[in-house]
Amino acid sequence: MPITVEEFETARPRLLSVAHRMLGSAQDAQDAVQTAWVRAATARSSASVENPSAWLTTVTARVCLDELRARRRRDEAPLLADAVPAADLAADEAVLRAEDVSRALMVLLDRLTPPQRVAYVLHDLFSTPFDRIAEVLGATVPSAKQHASRARRRLAPARQSAEGSGRADQRIVDAFMAAARTGDTRGMIQLLAPDSIRDAEAALLPPGGRTTVSGASDIAAETAHFRDRIRAACPLSVNGRPMYVIAPGGHPFATIEISTANGQVTRITLRSARTEDRFDAPGPPNAL
Repeated sequence: MPITVEEFETARPRLLSVAHRMLGSAQDAQDAVQTAWVRAATARSSASVENPSAWLTTVTARVCLDELRARRRRDEAPLLADAVPAADLAADEAVLRAEDVSRALMVLLDRLTPPQRVAYVLHDLFSTPFDRIAEVLGATVPSAKQHASRARRRLAPARQSAEGSGRADQRIVDAFMAAARTGDTRGMIQLLAPDSIRDAEAALLPPGGRTTVSGASDIAAETAHFRDRIRAACPLSVNGRPMYVIAPGGHPFATIEISTANGQVTRITLRSARTEDRFDAPGPPNAL
């Protein structure tokens, strides 16, 4: 066997990280890495491998590429948070927090084709040389570079819809979200207009929850109650409009659109994420 158990266990954390970025799921990453180990353990060659980590990364990436292509053949849409089992969602969220993974990037990676995603993850996130990426893709080096380049273009910030003076003050929006993450009710009240309104779909609220809440104090108190959800929010462009997306584990759950006027938040609109939503990178000053 060209790879020993010790070499595999040493490489496993990196392999799991690579597979997670490619597949968007901690459980799927575990399965892919286990499949890679089975392939390594049953390989017929008796020759030793000069770089076991790189060799295992190549095998794992091929397994992930096969899975991504199978998803595309089945015409599977990226899973929204409410379609992911609670245990899997918690596992995905744990990976994001433990490894400081950009949840916005995890949402956006679903926009890429399988070769683009593999090329981008391997090169831009894990510094894999293009000759190895070409080997994974079964392509030439120029083709592998092209896949990565196309991925970068698709992940670049999209043009926002033109709304002139009606555009929200992003500094106020970001300051409000920062206060909301920590449950800072005083900070939120200072940023909310006295007659501000919060609208939300009933499906996002506990039974009996009010779909409309008015007044800075009431909105701040309710928002503080949902600060765990807010901590899973990231800035993105949704259908051409700047918003925050609640995305536990990198899976879209709901969108938060915040309107401002005269330096204060005037309206907060929450709705469920939808499969037809188009997510793009936010424009400056936000970054992935």
